[in-house]
Amino acid sequence: MRKFVLILVTVMAAGLLAGPASLQDLGPQGPSPYDAVEGWLKPFAGAGFTFGGNSGVHVESLNRIFVVQRGETRLPDPVPPGFAGFIGSIGINALTDTDRRTWQNCIYIVDSDGNLVEVWDQWDHLFEGSDGPGPHRIRISPYDPEKRVWVVHETGHQIFVFSNDGSELLATLGEKDVPGNDETHLGGPQDVAFFPDGRVMVADGIINGRVMILDADLNYITEFGGESGDGRGRFNRPHSLALGPNGRIFVADRDNRRVQVFNETTRSAWYHPNISPIATWPGFDLPLDIIVNQYDVFVTDVSSTGASIVQLDLNGNPKVRAMLPTEGSGMFREMHSFSIDTDGNLYGADNQHGRLQKLVPKADATSEQLIEPPFVEEDALP
Repeated sequence: MRKFVLILVTVMAAGLLAGPASLQDLGPQGPSPYDAVEGWLKPFAGAGFTFGGNSGVHVESLNRIFVVQRGETRLPDPVPPGFAGFIGSIGINALTDTDRRTWQNCIYIVDSDGNLVEVWDQWDHLFEGSDGPGPHRIRISPYDPEKRVWVVHETGHQIFVFSNDGSELLATLGEKDVPGNDETHLGGPQDVAFFPDGRVMVADGIINGRVMILDADLNYITEFGGESGDGRGRFNRPHSLALGPNGRIFVADRDNRRVQVFNETTRSAWYHPNISPIATWPGFDLPLDIIVNQYDVFVTDVSSTGASIVQLDLNGNPKVRAMLPTEGSGMFREMHSFSIDTDGNLYGADNQHGRLQKLVPKADATSEQLIEPPFVEEDALP
């Protein structure tokens, strides 16, 4: 397998190399600037079933919000009092209570009013029989005129690329149920992110602890990270990826409880990039997903005190840890994935309570508190 030496940037500000000293507490805690819309997502499961662990969400438009879930959850019979349309409302964990999992309706699409638009049950067979949690993320590149849909299948060690209408499986990365760390195999992949020029990054994370870079035709170019570890530039389960201004790459280094920031420097005539670690931001409990926009970084985190969204500036200086509610109709156990629509509404996928929620800005929320859509290179948009 080809491996390339990572060239480090040697002249940098000391603050970027080490991360801000004040980051350990990740800023003051405060309430979420969003309110959940009660009863927003309309149930569509058959009798005796409800949503499974909602592991990924991606807003393409107000009319097409893509969701991937880890199958559906079989309800107890009889259903206990207090069931509110999601399995967490009766104290069952969709992630850990695997005996209740059924591999059906794994990919679905709703609109911004919570109405079901499509179910891609024709692809349930790709996840059926998974010895583990199954699908992990769903993404669409903002630079792709075809708006292909990427689904990361953690347990199967595969990534699927579908046509936007779900009629075709256009590409498959990895070999089903065969983990590996070469150019064509994956080991517990977690996420994908997209360069403006069509290249693709893959967080190949649970087993391999690496981030791969593929060309626009999905051929391997290089990787960084390598064997799992907690040293600078190493990963212990890279869980989520994002690209920000000035070519910065942000990686939620989950089990190292940190975010690492990298910079893409010069590229050779063969077009392979040099990726250099430039910052380490510690202090997280379990960072799960990242949104980076023009000015800020937002990271969903989960700890013993509850789920939260941590806001930092682009240099890693913490602004606030916004705590999500742990009780009531809008409670979260975790926000495994999140996405923003063009109206500024937030969609959060809860992998343990087993549902997707829509959150709208509170009346007194300021623009500085709210999450703007992810950064894109405007000149590269189709």
